[in-house]
Amino acid sequence: MRVTAIVAVLLLAAVNVAGLLPAAATVRPYLPAVSVALAIVALALLLLQLRPKAAPPGPAVEPARPAAPPAKASRADAEIVAFLAMLQEKGRLVDFLMDDINAYNDSQVGAAARVVHAGCSRVLKEHFAVQPVRTEPEGSTITVPAGFSATEYRLVGRISGQAPFSGVLVHRGWRTAAVQLPRLLAGAESALPAIAPAEVELK
Repeated sequence: MRVTAIVAVLLLAAVNVAGLLPAAATVRPYLPAVSVALAIVALALLLLQLRPKAAPPGPAVEPARPAAPPAKASRADAEIVAFLAMLQEKGRLVDFLMDDINAYNDSQVGAAARVVHAGCSRVLKEHFAVQPVRTEPEGSTITVPAGFSATEYRLVGRISGQAPFSGVLVHRGWRTAAVQLPRLLAGAESALPAIAPAEVELK
C-alpha cells in the first residue's frame, strides 16, 4: 500500500509537470481534474497507511472470575460421619451394608452378622444411653396415656376416639437419655471426613 501511495504522488507530480510543457496544450483543460483525482487517491492511501492496525484476533479469553470457595461441611454432619466411621471401625457396618450378600450363603451371612452386631453394639452403648420406651414384655396389653408423644408411640390398627388407648404392645420402642457423639476440632476439616481410609499395602 505504501508503494501505491508513492506511485500516486509521482503521477500527480508528473501530471503537473506535463501541464507546463507546450506539447500538452491539447490536454491541458483535463489536467486539473486528473490532478485532483490523483491527489485524492494519494491522500486516501496515506490515511489508510497511518491508520492504526487492529491487533490480530487471539484466543478468546474469559474474564477472571473468583474461584468458588469449597463447600464447608457443617459440624453436625461431620460428627455424624465420624460416628459412622466408628461403627465401621468396630463392627465393619459399612462393609456389611455396602456388600452384595446375595453372593454368600446363610451361614456366611450369619457369621458376618455376629461380628457386625458385637462391634456396633459396643459403639452404640458407648455413645448413646439407649432405653426402652415401654418396659412391659412385647405381646402384653398396655395403656397409651392421654397426651402421649407421637415420637414415642405409633398406633396401628383401628384408631377411634381419644386417648387413653388400650392395645397390645407389638414393639417396646427405644429412646436415648443421652448422646455423646465424637467431638471434632473446630476448623480441622472443611469437607466431610472419610468414613474409612483406603488401605494400601506397600511393596
